[in-house]
Amino acid sequence: MSGIQLGLKENWKQFTLLVIINAFVGGMVGLERSILPQIAEQEFGIAAKTAILSFIVVFGIVKAISNYYAGALANRFGRKKLLVAGWLFAIPVPFILMFAPNWNWVIAANVFLGINQGLAWSSTVVMKIDLVGERQRGFAMGLNEFAGYLAVAVVAFLTGYIASEFGVRPYPFYLGIGLVVLGLVGSIFLIKDTQHHVALETIDSPLQKLKNIFWDTTWKDKNLGSVTQAGLINNLNDGMAWGIFPILLANKNFSLEQIGILTAVYPGVWGIGQLFTGKMADKFCKKDMLFTGMLLQALALIGLVWAQSMTQFVVLSSVLGWGTAMVYPTFLATIAENTHPGDRAKSIGIFRLWRDLGYAIGAILTGIIADWLGIAHSIFFIGVLTFMSSAIIKFRMSCGENNSVKMLDWFLRRPTQTL
Repeated sequence: MSGIQLGLKENWKQFTLLVIINAFVGGMVGLERSILPQIAEQEFGIAAKTAILSFIVVFGIVKAISNYYAGALANRFGRKKLLVAGWLFAIPVPFILMFAPNWNWVIAANVFLGINQGLAWSSTVVMKIDLVGERQRGFAMGLNEFAGYLAVAVVAFLTGYIASEFGVRPYPFYLGIGLVVLGLVGSIFLIKDTQHHVALETIDSPLQKLKNIFWDTTWKDKNLGSVTQAGLINNLNDGMAWGIFPILLANKNFSLEQIGILTAVYPGVWGIGQLFTGKMADKFCKKDMLFTGMLLQALALIGLVWAQSMTQFVVLSSVLGWGTAMVYPTFLATIAENTHPGDRAKSIGIFRLWRDLGYAIGAILTGIIADWLGIAHSIFFIGVLTFMSSAIIKFRMSCGENNSVKMLDWFLRRPTQTL
């Protein structure tokens, strides 16, 4: 392990390459973000919300399972091999979406996309945490998620614009071919594995290994379990935003170009916001970050029920994006802070298993409620669930490290309390 060092400054070249690769990973999701529900209705005549949202259900389940195996196999096969494998599964996606003769082919594309996202995104997350060590995990995750979700927003906007100018197929998906080529080539030739960094950190780690990684991460450990349930609810409402939001806007007579803009605002604020919230997660009590972020999401979702104008949707989408930005890097930093380096990859994989099952659960719930009671009721219901998640964090979590700062104390300029 001669020459191996931990830290963002010490590993900035490899870290930067991983950030760029993760932007390509996020861009693959952006391909579908604004136009797939329109493809379902315009080209395949699918009207039922549950049928349209089937692609999110499949994507969420496949990605969740891939996350779990990415975590479970990371120590055995190495992070880089899983990253490259993730990109190999992405190759068919843009071609299937361009030429799919029926909706079942779109579902198949989302199986490949789910595997791509589970393996590739999980690998870049774990590798960045490996590189930076314990001091800057929040900032590292902020940069990682910033790159990924800003790319989601940019590609969602571009596909919406291209679809409005040239039609929903095939032109918007040409972007995907470029993303796959850049991601795969970069992963093979530029990325190095980080297993030696894990071994170095393990030597000095004061943390004990978890007795049962699956159940401790899922619920038994108060901090890990609180993070996991919040991750599930966060992606549950993101699945709703992905599938229902474009339909809601179309029903309110917004144009495809306007829908592209509005569907880009939420992941755009989410992505850019993490440049700031990731650093905040290194300073402030992680419980405060998670509680505030989930509460803001709940309020924004409930407010969307009554929104009418472009301005109202932009403001509420921005609040939803900022709330998500507060929790996303904090989720991963909290998992890393509460696990032994040898358990980290598997624990993150288990967290991401439950988190991304939220996509499927959210799509099913909102689709059923939207078909039964209407879109407004489905959005309101998800808002209430998100509020309940924030309450669990408030009453179950502890702040963790004694050197973290309570957000209210900092805001009121009070002396830092012992946590």
